This record gives sequence, C-alpha cells and structure tokens, in this order.
Amino acid sequence: MIRSTSKQTATPFVGGNHFDKYRSKNPIHLMLMQGFLTSARNLLGKIEYSSILEVGCGPGDLAAAIVPSTATYLGIDIDSREVETARIRYPNLSFAVGSAYELPVESKSIDLVIACEVLEHLEDPVKALAEIDRVAKEWVLVSVPREPLWRILNMMRGKYWRSMGNTPGHIQHFSRRAINQLVESRLKIVKISSPFPWTIVLGCPLLRSKKPTHRQDEKNAKQ
Repeated sequence: MIRSTSKQTATPFVGGNHFDKYRSKNPIHLMLMQGFLTSARNLLGKIEYSSILEVGCGPGDLAAAIVPSTATYLGIDIDSREVETARIRYPNLSFAVGSAYELPVESKSIDLVIACEVLEHLEDPVKALAEIDRVAKEWVLVSVPREPLWRILNMMRGKYWRSMGNTPGHIQHFSRRAINQLVESRLKIVKISSPFPWTIVLGCPLLRSKKPTHRQDEKNAKQ
C-alpha cells in the first residue's frame, strides 16, 4: 500500500495542537469530544470500508477511538515526534511520516481517507484535498473547527486574546459553508454533521468505483 517518494513538498504542514483534547479532565471538554466522536462514528457506521488512511494522524488518538479492529489502517503525519508517540501509544496500528501534499500510497487504493482537524493547519488545503481525492477509492471523512464560533469560544475561555481567539497553527478558518464549498470542489458530499463546535463532512470521489458500498445503496440494490 505504501509507495516510496523522493520529492519533498515545498509547502509545509503547520502544526498547532497546543491542547490535548483527548486527555482533558475538564467535563465540558469531555462532553464536546464525546459529541465529536459520536458524530464521526455515526457517519462511519453508514458505510463499508476495509482500508483506512488517516492524514494528519497526530499521536493516534482519533484512530484509537474510531477505527475498527477489522480495518487495515495507516496514519500519516508530517511531525516525526507525533508519529513516534503514536507508535508507542498504539503499537497495534501502523504510522509513518508523510506529507498531506504527497501521500505515500497509490492512486485509488484506500477505501476511506480521514482528514480530521488537518485542513485548518495547511497553507494550501485545496492541494491537500486534491491529493486526498487521488488516493481515496470510496470515502473521505473531513472535519474542521467551525468558524468564527471556534475563535469566539476560545476568547470566552480567556485564550489567545492577542490573536482574536485564533488557536496557534490555525491558518485557515472555515465556516460550515466554506468547508462544504471546498469539499464539493473535489468530492460529492454524502452527509454533513455539526457536533458543536466542528463541521464533519462525509464525501466520496466523483470518479469512484461503481460497486455500491453505502449500506443503504446495498439494501436498495438487493430489492
């Protein structure tokens, strides 16, 4: 599944996860994260897939929370320290250093590509989404913080006032409409979920395989 690449991307990933939201003890943070994870699981529960590529996997916490044990998984992150942490925390999953702009897998080789909390960190999210579309065979799951709500909430909790509530590393700011427009530029949107304060979009490549893999499509095909 992995292919070797010798070129280096000219556009770097800009990280900014200054807060470990998956390990917070704050009850409000826990409630918000539970809503996010529930929404993601509900979307993934509506589709069929056996291989997963996660772009911007970080320390692997999202994969550990939503990836079924039956699926083949590879997590990619530009930060080698995050990849090393992921390998230590989750030795049952596979992780590698790689760029969102040059994914080390063959075209149309992955059933499901996940890019959650990634596009807001990138200088060129259009280029990254095109690369995600290249490797995705059936499904793409994307999530971003919902703006300007995200920055307002940061300021309400007294964070990042000098940058008007902007989380360090967030260089793109997507409203629900903006992320939908970006996704629609490369994919067909199948379902949108809005767990507070995120937007999650499930899409499929416009040139996908003809085999029905959505569970409702399979049910209709049998009738």
